[in-house]
Amino acid sequence: MSAAMRMANFYQQVELSSSVESANKHQLIQMLFDGLVSSLVAAEYHIENANIPAKGKSISRACQILVGLQTSLDYKNGGDIARNLGDLYDYASRRLVQANVGNDSSIVAEIRSLLSQIKEAWETVPEALRAQPLNRA
Repeated sequence: MSAAMRMANFYQQVELSSSVESANKHQLIQMLFDGLVSSLVAAEYHIENANIPAKGKSISRACQILVGLQTSLDYKNGGDIARNLGDLYDYASRRLVQANVGNDSSIVAEIRSLLSQIKEAWETVPEALRAQPLNRA
């Protein structure tokens, strides 16, 4: 990797770290969904271009993000919505494992479509709720 690439990667890491530190909970969830959809698009591309190592990394990243989204759910106060989202994230993870094993971009597209709908719904959250600060421990 060239020095310029290392510097660009470092800049991206610093930029992401700064964004996370200053984000409220709504923004953090949006960042997770952005990363998730990006990973799924990359996985589809890598499957279609037979880049197996990159496909594996993209699907692994998507699954890690799904775990992050699942652990962020408030099952106590979230009721049916939290349980349904938890079930959806679990389903998505299982399907992505199948896509990875079978090199099946149609499964990745299915999951991307489902989760893009959740991402779009999340983007419609009222501004008053978006501004609530994150309770950091």
